Amino acid sequence: MHPVSHRGSLFIVSAPSGAGKTSLVAALVAQMPNVCISVSHTTRAMRPGEEEGVNYHFTDRESFLRLVADGRFLEHAEVFGNLYGTSADWVEQKLAEGLDVILEIDWQGAVQVRHLVPAATSIFILPPSLPELEKRLRGRGQDDDAVIAHRLSGAQEEMAHYAEFDYLVVNDTFDHALGDLKAILHASRLSQARQQETLAEAIGELLSSPPANG
Repeated sequence: MHPVSHRGSLFIVSAPSGAGKTSLVAALVAQMPNVCISVSHTTRAMRPGEEEGVNYHFTDRESFLRLVADGRFLEHAEVFGNLYGTSADWVEQKLAEGLDVILEIDWQGAVQVRHLVPAATSIFILPPSLPELEKRLRGRGQDDDAVIAHRLSGAQEEMAHYAEFDYLVVNDTFDHALGDLKAILHASRLSQARQQETLAEAIGELLSSPPANG
């Protein structure tokens, strides 16, 4: 990991089920330095192969609700009877360390985070078409026709919120979409606000040194 002298930035990545968000974000983190994925809190049981603090921070419902009451989450939601949330303290710690933090959350969670962190950069990943999205969902081999139809309907509801995001990335091919995500992070790191912090010493010298004679 490269040494850093600046505060990290917060990125929100949302997408409908089947658009490839998780695989793209994992590849992005693997290929770019100083980027990490937020590890959510959840009340669901740990599954075989999962690790505490790696996949999730596993907690009981009472402790989770106490954290909600104390305002310790950037966003939280209940999904199929289980609670999920993004720890504000954990995210703040990583940003202070100079890491860019990616939140993989749905559009509703994105609304909550943007309210608390207006400077967050939000990205929505779209499939190239509905037929292709259906093909990818069926390719998982996990769901019957009724579940597929339900997921497609839900995907359309989620995609209707695309205009709330700063960037749109179409996952037509994996490498192309990954390149777009990298470009967004690179551009963010070159913003005036970020560069002013990163290049503070160099800028100071450029502006204070007397011009050479001649």
